[in-house]
Amino acid sequence: MKEQLTIAMPKGRIFIEAVELLRKAGYDLPPEFDDSRKLILDIKQENMRFILAKPMDVPTYVEHGVADIGIAGKDVMLEEERDVYEVLDLKISECYLAVAGLPNTKIQDVAPKVATKYPTVASKYFREQGEQVEIIKLNGSIELAPLIGLADRIVDIVSTGRTLKENGLVELEHIVDITSRLIVNPASYRMKSTEIDDMVDRLSVLIEGEDAS
Repeated sequence: MKEQLTIAMPKGRIFIEAVELLRKAGYDLPPEFDDSRKLILDIKQENMRFILAKPMDVPTYVEHGVADIGIAGKDVMLEEERDVYEVLDLKISECYLAVAGLPNTKIQDVAPKVATKYPTVASKYFREQGEQVEIIKLNGSIELAPLIGLADRIVDIVSTGRTLKENGLVELEHIVDITSRLIVNPASYRMKSTEIDDMVDRLSVLIEGEDAS
């Protein structure tokens, strides 16, 4: 009998796209799986357990071994810097991190303020540009910061650009492209290598096939 795999997944867009990908790879996930409000879902026919979490928490669950596998955006991986294996680019939930702000505004000459949910990524980016900035960490509604004078710039995820536009902001610099990744706990990779390698192989074949089409 194959070992049970515990998979941590973020709620929202990534969850929807990841479930579709797993189904295409041949995993039998029931229809009610999509609409459940439970935080832990057991799929007995596949011997899998799913933990639904906030995106930033997924790598933590995987690092500490409460989940064998996780699906996390590259933005989260860059920010959290957890001790996990990143084994596969799933090429879903494509977006990118960017610097944005109000158009035609002069920023402070000394240590402009930058608001973001990604203080680690933002600090590293501006340091690489040779710019000294003051980072202000926010947990949501990042676009609000320049509008109320809290920050000169923001660093945030951009998907369609619609949210920036609706709030009168413009994209100023492209930082890095983002997709969702399959991540694995190092100990789980040793203990459950057969089941994990099978999942990686099935998803890899599917993703390569879609790229070729």
